[in-house]
Amino acid sequence: MSQAASSLRLAFMGTPDFAVPVLRALAEAGHEIAAVYSQPPRPAGRGHKPRPSPVQAFAAEQGWPVRTPSSLKDTEAQAAFAALDLDAAVVVAYGLILPPAVLAAPRLGCLNVHASLLPRWRGAAPIQRAILAGDAQTGVTVMQMDAGLDTGPMLLCEAVPITESTTASSLHDTLAALGARLILEALRGVATGALIAHPQPDAGVSYAAKLSKTESALDWRRPAAELARQVRAFTPWPGASAQLGAEKIKVLAAEVVAGQDGDAPGTVLDEGFTVACGQGALRITQLQRAGKAAMAATEFLRGFALPKGTRLALPPKES
Repeated sequence: MSQAASSLRLAFMGTPDFAVPVLRALAEAGHEIAAVYSQPPRPAGRGHKPRPSPVQAFAAEQGWPVRTPSSLKDTEAQAAFAALDLDAAVVVAYGLILPPAVLAAPRLGCLNVHASLLPRWRGAAPIQRAILAGDAQTGVTVMQMDAGLDTGPMLLCEAVPITESTTASSLHDTLAALGARLILEALRGVATGALIAHPQPDAGVSYAAKLSKTESALDWRRPAAELARQVRAFTPWPGASAQLGAEKIKVLAAEVVAGQDGDAPGTVLDEGFTVACGQGALRITQLQRAGKAAMAATEFLRGFALPKGTRLALPPKES
């Protein structure tokens, strides 16, 4: 099958950084990008000026037509999408619901690249939730979209391990690259009829709720292993935080170490920024003060007195 024969007319629908490698791979494989859909520009920065999404910015650089509707529910938007006369649409972290009329418009349907091994971690934050939960692996699933939330039948999936050094940032990049490879395979298979979608299993369904800044605070009453996962899962956003008196710091890296029975959670155990937890202890190795650059904990402690026995504030218990 020649590249020209295998070229498909596509719409791409995506918004964040995670989606850009997939869009780039589609173009490099010779597919025709008829239009790119992305969320409307959002206010950002100190001036709160509207800033295009990473997908919109990349598409504009390539000279592709970009559409940024706030909704696809009205008939005009749906008619404009149908008029593209698409072979398929590729959807990656778009952020808008696709109505049935949109899902049905492309000849081969709408294919979604999702950053988990479905049906585990359907929803908004699958990368972070997998790390937080202590999963040994995650991956990418390419599915044929239906009207549900990440419920469509699966075309392809591939797993990657989650290790004790995996952060949300590193896993984001790994899965974005994997998604870029899998979508090309999925499109070939769907176009030739060689790949058949299979329903997701009923067992193992879980939902990855959207991240919130309210989850940032490290609760020293919890086991150190959970807090270490929180630090890795929340890098770079929303960040894990600790309260040192009146100052809040962002904890960028930490490791689990042995603790001692009887140490109250939140107690600083040594001169190396080791903090007692509900089980074990957490040694903070890298942090960031508000408005400052990231620094090693050893550098921070040279200018910030934190003697052994200091008690760090505990966040309010969840109701």
